[in-house]
Amino acid sequence: MLPYMIRRLALAVPLLLAVSLVSFVIMQSVPGGPLAIYRNNPNVRAEDLARLEEKLGLNRPLPVQYGIWLRNFVTGDWGQSLASGRPVTEMIGERLLNTFYLMGTAFLLTLLLAIPIGVLSAMKQYSLFDYLATLFSFLGFSVPIFWLGLMAIIVFAVELGWFPAGGMRTIGLPFSLTDRLRYLVLPVSLMAFHSAGQYSRYVRSSMLEVIQQDYITTARAKGLAERIVVLRHALRNALIPLITVVALDLPALFSGTLLVETVFAWPGMGRLFWRSALRFDYPVLMGIIIVTALLVILFNLLADVLYALVDPRVRLVAKGAF
Repeated sequence: MLPYMIRRLALAVPLLLAVSLVSFVIMQSVPGGPLAIYRNNPNVRAEDLARLEEKLGLNRPLPVQYGIWLRNFVTGDWGQSLASGRPVTEMIGERLLNTFYLMGTAFLLTLLLAIPIGVLSAMKQYSLFDYLATLFSFLGFSVPIFWLGLMAIIVFAVELGWFPAGGMRTIGLPFSLTDRLRYLVLPVSLMAFHSAGQYSRYVRSSMLEVIQQDYITTARAKGLAERIVVLRHALRNALIPLITVVALDLPALFSGTLLVETVFAWPGMGRLFWRSALRFDYPVLMGIIIVTALLVILFNLLADVLYALVDPRVRLVAKGAF
């Protein structure tokens, strides 16, 4: 399995280079170029623009610019924000942890809801619980999350005053777990409600297919308890399609926190990307794009590892590839 992982990581290098090259060319092709924010400012003189172009190397041929950017990026110099002047690595580092904090909590709650709901829906097909779970699922991915967020703020923050309307912590107070949890409740609940319904449908569909297999019938014929048949035999194989969906959705969830972070003023990567796009802060945008591409590759590799842990047959195929 280790050689397989090393090979996948090696193949990720040219993929990241291709993503960086395409993104760099697109940034340069936007009307006004990377300095569009300054060109649209009447207070910035032409000689100031020329000085900035020379300082940033924007007056050089495009291949030379990309080579310089790539060299600096590999050595850890991701440049400085054109809007704030802060190092890009510092800005992304601060926001990345906040987004993982929010996304990780929401993702854990999503799985804690989706898997039991999906399993029970499959085992009690066409029951009242199954119909209620279907309604929960449809509402989850049908109602716009930004509208739901605004309604949650109006009801639970403004009218009832149970939770704060936005932010990550109470400014001026020392670290408190209770304080952090109060700020997490609304955004995490909305993200889990939005995703749990979708994932529960995948679990339900996969479970319905698995429980009709011959080995499940054999396990029941041996006299095994239904709980053991479902949890040890059926659920383990039913989780394989869910792993695929989750691996593909995790990067989308990472970038999809944009709406939640904007509505609840959460200082994360999604909000940073939106503000940088409005300012056309291309060093920050390039850094976020590369980090997101790297996460996509790592999450897909994680899915392959989880396949091998859940299904031994996948482990044998991975070994046979070498």
